[in-house]
Amino acid sequence: MHYRLPGSGTDEGAAGSIVRAKDGDMPKLKTKSAAKKRFRLTASGKVRANVAYKQHNLRKRSQKMKRKARGTMVLANCDARIVKACLPNL
Repeated sequence: MHYRLPGSGTDEGAAGSIVRAKDGDMPKLKTKSAAKKRFRLTASGKVRANVAYKQHNLRKRSQKMKRKARGTMVLANCDARIVKACLPNL
């Protein structure tokens, strides 16, 4: 269980950390650091990600699977919506 001190000034939201401003301004939206390292947006706004299962144990994977796992892929709309919530400033 996480505890927050009464005067700490931070609230944690579902999409990332939200930091309250001091003078009543709008809160800052923080980008999830893990998401900004793993995902990019295309020019049309779609989310690109690396293909999974290509880091280790490649000797047991078929050549076809390894060939199809090259490069990046475009995420499905339901997954892209989750990633875009973690990247509010993109």
